[in-house]
Amino acid sequence: MALWDKFKGELIDILEWLDDSRDTMVFRFPRFDNEIKMGAQLIVRESQTAVFVNQGKIADVFKPGTWTLETRNLPVLSTLQGWKYGFHSPFKAEVYFVNTRLFTDLKWGTQNPVIARDAEFGVVRLRAFGTYAVRVVDPAAFLRELVGTDPLFKTEEVTEWLRQLVVGRLAGALAAAQVPVLDLAAHQDRIGAALGTKLSEEVRPLGLEIVRFVVENVSLPPEVEQALDKRTQMGVLGNLDRYTQLQSANALEQAAKNPGGAAGEALGIGAGIGLGQRMAQSMGGGGGAPPPLPAQQWFLGVAGKQVGPLDAAGLQAEAAAGRLGPDTLVWRSGMAAWAAARSLPEVAALLPPAPPPLPR
Repeated sequence: MALWDKFKGELIDILEWLDDSRDTMVFRFPRFDNEIKMGAQLIVRESQTAVFVNQGKIADVFKPGTWTLETRNLPVLSTLQGWKYGFHSPFKAEVYFVNTRLFTDLKWGTQNPVIARDAEFGVVRLRAFGTYAVRVVDPAAFLRELVGTDPLFKTEEVTEWLRQLVVGRLAGALAAAQVPVLDLAAHQDRIGAALGTKLSEEVRPLGLEIVRFVVENVSLPPEVEQALDKRTQMGVLGNLDRYTQLQSANALEQAAKNPGGAAGEALGIGAGIGLGQRMAQSMGGGGGAPPPLPAQQWFLGVAGKQVGPLDAAGLQAEAAAGRLGPDTLVWRSGMAAWAAARSLPEVAALLPPAPPPLPR
């Protein structure tokens, strides 16, 4: 009797799986060399599915509930084992518990930028990232296509493949959306829903479903974002003259709060002058005429001494007084050296005309 009790102890009479992780998708019940007793209890909890595999073939699939393992609820396995008349001996089978709950907060993102064409900016490089949720909808197909004989299949074994699939379809989804780059943020929900639907169609033959797909952000290269920031600043400033007036008024206000500070006084004076000039221009009916261009400054070499600076009127006066003649040395800024007056057309034009030769 003791020998029979020992033999019974080696038989498995309760099959269940309590998931203590958040990332296990498939768990193979550790049968080892023990056999499953006919009439054993199979406990399948909510968000689980139990799949029996016999001799490498998927046999029976059990949904949530408590099941007594008999030939009547193991029709496929009974056929494979040849139990035509309800044979009640122990049997061997691999039991996989498939987690059918929703696996959330799975990350995706573009390691390299995606090239897209925009009507306003032309060809642009975009980066994007977000999250998605996935679950197993066909446990048998999931075992056949992805899990195989893996005794512990976790989400990390499929997330990288899903990320690559997402990135491969992202450019097409952005093109199909036909949304300008500047409006992508307002249409991220629609783009995410369309992309999630397309991805679900592709992974459904593998027993998976993309339940929710979220595009959290689509970003441009840093240099493009900087250019957009400058464009936004110009749009905010609007009329630059009014902006300058506002800055001057603010400066006056700050200077008035600190009248004893030298910096405040200088700032207040400078701002007041600028503001007064603008007020005078506005009262004068517009922007006002620009100041006259500065006259050229000339220098003469007379009797070994430097005379000047002289403008054009001063040169003409010196020529009338006889101190500026054709051989007088002259110089102005920009000349490499002193030169005779007659060699410079603008000075020679100021010299009195030379008398004609005397008659013979």
